[in-house]
Amino acid sequence: MADSQAPVVIRAGKHKIPITHPERVVYPEDGITKLDVIRYYEEVAQHMLPLLRNRPLTMERYPENISKGGFFQKEIGPYFPSWIPRVTLPKEDGTVTHVLCNDRAALLYLANQNCLIYHISLARADQWEYPDQLVFDLDPPADFEQARRVALWLKGDLEDLGLTPFVKTTGGRGLHVLIPIRRTVTFEDARTIARWIAERLAARVPEEITMEQRKSDRGERLFLDVNRNGIAQTVVAPYSLRARAGAPVAAPISWEELREGIQPQQFNLRTMPDRLRQGIHPWRGMRLRAAGLEAILKRVKERA
Repeated sequence: MADSQAPVVIRAGKHKIPITHPERVVYPEDGITKLDVIRYYEEVAQHMLPLLRNRPLTMERYPENISKGGFFQKEIGPYFPSWIPRVTLPKEDGTVTHVLCNDRAALLYLANQNCLIYHISLARADQWEYPDQLVFDLDPPADFEQARRVALWLKGDLEDLGLTPFVKTTGGRGLHVLIPIRRTVTFEDARTIARWIAERLAARVPEEITMEQRKSDRGERLFLDVNRNGIAQTVVAPYSLRARAGAPVAAPISWEELREGIQPQQFNLRTMPDRLRQGIHPWRGMRLRAAGLEAILKRVKERA
C-alpha cells in the first residue's frame, strides 16, 4: 500500500535527505515515529556531534521497531553516498570501513537508515590505537541507587589520582564514568590502569562491587566493567537514544545532579531537547581536563 503522506525532506547543510517511512512507529508503547527520532537527532546534533566527530562508529539499526529487534553494523553500506566520511582500519581478519559521523547531514542520513543507537570508539580515527577516554561501566543487577553510590566512590578514587571524572546515564539502570585522557598510552595500557583502579575499589567494598564476568557469580553486587577500554570496543554515544520503552537517552549529567537524586528515566527523547535549550551542558570543557596516564601506569607496573 502506497504511503499517503507527502514526502518529507530534511536539509542539512548542502545536502537534502529524503525521509523514508516517516510515519513508522519505532517505539510502539510510546507512539514515537521514525520522524520523531530523526527530529530528535536534528535537535541535539549541535551538542552530540562534537562527541562523535572523527570516532569510528558502530551503528545499531532497527528497520522495524524496537520490539522486533535490531542489529549491529560496523562496515559502511556500499550504497552510502560518497559525502559520508569514513575510515578504514585493520581488524583481525582484514579491514573494516567505519562511518565517521562528523556533521549534521551524516547524523540524519544514518537516522534515516534506521540507526537508532550510535556506538563510538574511545579513540579518534587519526590515532586509533591511542584512546582519549578511559571508561568505567557500572552495571548494577537491579538498583540504580547502587550505581549512584559506586559512581561517587569511584569519583573520589579518580580525583585522588589527579584525574577529572565525568558521568553519564546509559539509558538503562547503569552509569558510565569517563575520564578524558591524553593520547599517550595504548588501549592495552589504558585497560591495565582501569583494571587496577577498579580492583582497588572492589577490594575495599567487596560486598557491593564485583569484577566477575559471569552474571551467575555476581549475586547482588554491581559489576564494575573495564572491558570497554579495548581497541575494538565501543561505548554508547552521549545523547544517543536507547531501544527501550520511553525512548531513554544516554545523558551526560553533573555530579551534583547524581548526588541530588536524578533518575535515568528523566532523560528521554521528549525531555532532552528542552534540557539542552536551557543551557544544561554538564560536559562543557571536558577536553580541557584531559590528563596524562604515564605516572599512574608506572605506579601500576611497579606494583605488578
